[in-house]
Amino acid sequence: EARRQRRLLLVVVCVALLLDNMLYMVIVPIIPDYIAAMRGRGDAAGPSAPAGGNETGSGGNRSLLPARYPPGTGGNEDVQIGVLFASKAMLQLLVNPLSGTLIDRVGYEAPLLAGLAVMFLSTATFAFAENYATLFAARSLQGLGSAFADTAGIALIADRYAEEPARSRALGTALACISFGSLAAPPFGGVLYEFAGKRVPFLVLACVCLLDGLLLLALAPPGAAGARANMPVGTPIHRLMVDPYIAVVAGALATCNIPLAFLEPTIANWMKESMGASEWEVGLTWLPAFFPHVLGVYVTVRLAAAYPHLQWFYGALGMAIIGASSCLVPACRNFGQVIVPLCGICFGIALVDTALLPTLAFLVDVRHVSVYGSVYAIADISYSVAYALGPIVAGQIVHTMGFVQLNLGMGLANVLYAPVLLFLKNVCQMKPSHSERNILLEEGPKGLYDTIKMEECKG
Repeated sequence: EARRQRRLLLVVVCVALLLDNMLYMVIVPIIPDYIAAMRGRGDAAGPSAPAGGNETGSGGNRSLLPARYPPGTGGNEDVQIGVLFASKAMLQLLVNPLSGTLIDRVGYEAPLLAGLAVMFLSTATFAFAENYATLFAARSLQGLGSAFADTAGIALIADRYAEEPARSRALGTALACISFGSLAAPPFGGVLYEFAGKRVPFLVLACVCLLDGLLLLALAPPGAAGARANMPVGTPIHRLMVDPYIAVVAGALATCNIPLAFLEPTIANWMKESMGASEWEVGLTWLPAFFPHVLGVYVTVRLAAAYPHLQWFYGALGMAIIGASSCLVPACRNFGQVIVPLCGICFGIALVDTALLPTLAFLVDVRHVSVYGSVYAIADISYSVAYALGPIVAGQIVHTMGFVQLNLGMGLANVLYAPVLLFLKNVCQMKPSHSERNILLEEGPKGLYDTIKMEECKG
């Protein structure tokens, strides 16, 4: 029964992560036209009516598979779209330290349920938004919900799948759902927006979010949260941040995601200017990258099961692949060529994430207390740094320095950071019992669970 329940909880978490990333990207085909319509450049008959010009200003037909961050028709609109996309990650970045601490204190299920509730409210707000301020509020609400749902969901997986290689498999499944949500959302939103109107994609996601919340409520009702009182007190997030091993992992997660976060808002314009890419080519640029990402997750999970002491090497290899692929992007001259380095970037990110996310849980097990809210809040902060800067900073870098320099800089950063993961080489040799005893004796008992554990250690 416990095994069945944890499988169902894994499904709940995977659906939550899928929804979060679909909502993150589903607005891509909708927002440019919608903002243009609100500013009077489109047909004001209804929100679902196509705007008079598409995001490239070249005609009246809107592509069903647009660029990830389509450029606006004016400088002010570019800024509006960039700030709108970045607002989610920025709020997530601010809230994560608080959400991680709260998750450590109250458990995983209640914050996950609260995050799903906020995401449902955000999705419904998107569906009925009629002005830019409401869109911005909905996007920010999504960041608030994600700070709780994403962190609590990943921490819940790490807690319920405490043994390897089951933990790596479960976290790999969650990462695959994140990738699928990000890559499937633009065509999903574009098709429904074209044939059913602006509100339908958001209403569909809101219904799925509601069902996911109800399933979680059935699996973990609020009355069962009283058991949290006898669980260990988690290590404060500020102490985890200064742990050198956790800091190295967090730096790797941020660095490896910078190429993806910075290329998403800039590659569409570069493809149109340098190779004359059509709308469908721009729209399909990232779709093939889903398959190498899933392949990277699968390969890393299998390798980690066979050679668990080489997790650091898989992460370093992934960063080297990301660095080489980033440097190759500016050399591409057609659509077929540009697909290859983008697939390499996503494959490398899969290696890094799948290898290092379980490593964070292991580091908490052996060096701190086995409560995972704060440590995965740190991981979420690492992701949020990249995605908060991407929509705002990447365009400015391209404008001042050039697209080639942007890619070379990102590639060099990943290649130089890869050897830093050698610092994690001996992590697998750490002994959890000795570290937990020291933590308990150092801080003293803080509850029934801690008192019993300290007595066992003394014995």
